Amino acid sequence: MVMGHPAGLFILFFTEMWERFSYYGMRALLTVFLITEIAKGGWEWSNADAMQLYAWYTGLVYLTPLLGGLLADKFTGFRKAILLGALIMTLGHASMALEGFSPNFFYAGLVMMILGNGLFKPNISSMVGNLYPDSSSKKDAGYTIFYMGINAGAFLGMLLCGYIGEKIGWHYGFGLAGVFMLFGMLQFYFAGNIFGSIGETPKKQLEQDLEKIADDEDEIEIPANIVRDRLVVVGVLMVASIFFFFAFEQAGGSMTVFAKDYTQRVLEGNSGVIFKWVDAILTIFPILIVTWVLFGLGKKIYKKYPLTIIFTAISFVIIWILGGWKVYREFSLEQTEVTVSWFQILNSFFIITLASSFSKMWEKVWNPSGPIKFAMGLALVGLGFVVLSIGSNSIPQGATSASVSMVWLIMAYFFHTTGELCLSPVGLSYVSKLSPKRLAGLLFGLWFTASAIANFIAGMTGSYIDKISQTYSMSTFFLIIASIPIFAAVVLLIINPKLKKMMHGIN
Repeated sequence: MVMGHPAGLFILFFTEMWERFSYYGMRALLTVFLITEIAKGGWEWSNADAMQLYAWYTGLVYLTPLLGGLLADKFTGFRKAILLGALIMTLGHASMALEGFSPNFFYAGLVMMILGNGLFKPNISSMVGNLYPDSSSKKDAGYTIFYMGINAGAFLGMLLCGYIGEKIGWHYGFGLAGVFMLFGMLQFYFAGNIFGSIGETPKKQLEQDLEKIADDEDEIEIPANIVRDRLVVVGVLMVASIFFFFAFEQAGGSMTVFAKDYTQRVLEGNSGVIFKWVDAILTIFPILIVTWVLFGLGKKIYKKYPLTIIFTAISFVIIWILGGWKVYREFSLEQTEVTVSWFQILNSFFIITLASSFSKMWEKVWNPSGPIKFAMGLALVGLGFVVLSIGSNSIPQGATSASVSMVWLIMAYFFHTTGELCLSPVGLSYVSKLSPKRLAGLLFGLWFTASAIANFIAGMTGSYIDKISQTYSMSTFFLIIASIPIFAAVVLLIINPKLKKMMHGIN
């Protein structure tokens, strides 16, 4: 046990952290790279075209986990699927780093990222669920800690890959993401035995399950009507998640366009100095937190799994060097220009700082039903877009550029983050708790399929940002986005009593 949770949780924490570093580091650059002028190394695509490629990429990234979950359930087991997915994604990043030689490398890299993520994403989430009994009060807290790992990786990826990509060279940003995916794969591989039979091939898992049946027959004794009711609740929560992520995933699309073309990013005088200090704290503080987590894990497992700790420690040395270099470079520059990708780190930073508070709140203060948490998440993400709508009121109809204060984007990301903490880790936990064990991989795959639909719709909706802002206004565009999740939140509140009953005691 480490910090009151199984040590395996923290191995998965770091594996997922580096995978999210690679994914979000690349995603932070994707739209900006496509719409940046050719003179600055970009491809100078229109906003609409860039949003459509973003829609297809992010949609397929979350669709392939359905196949990856099935493959792991039937053939490979979770652990082999995770390793294979990590290897394919590492090769994908290497391919994208070669985009300067030919656009084909860029597209090949995107395809490999999609396929690798399909094998990796659902199966690592399933392994977290298997570390705890369904009745464990620590399961929600465990998923929230795991979710902090996700966002630590996302934060560092967007911070460093985004900065290096925009300020030094796009291919360096794309390539850096793959370096840490490799480290994540290695540390997971060398800690394999810590999981016992969890995530083994289906045959070995079946043997272990048969041994457990002698002691605990609860799983096979659950009446069919209860299983059916619980699956219906899972289905409703999945549909609700589509409404949430449709709005939330505007971050890499329309909100990126808003940050690039409509936000004041060149700071001078005192505001520039203040930003440099804030950015320095934002860079160093999260690295300190995850280094402390690594230290806690290292003390417990170094003797048995030295290579796991060594590879993770090497990756952290590199992160500290890059973080220090970035802070030093910014303080040496006279003019401060905030990168477009910087705004996307706010979501992850808020999660890193707020995740433990939400975890403790669910455990000790107030733990409402899943549908209520989902409704809170939907309302908060909608509120974030209401804030953006108010902030963009001053932008004239059809304007192609503006200098709106950064504060509006920062506030929007804060509300989006609090909404995400109410919904996303809780959603993963409820899928695990309400699903029959034999269908766990499939249902996690379906959970990510819902995200695929949401991401595709989000990207396609984002492609209309220019058209709607020209016909009506930028404020109207964001108000339309805000209204949809808020409507879904009201519906969930109305049907909550029925859903709570259909969960048959699981809360």
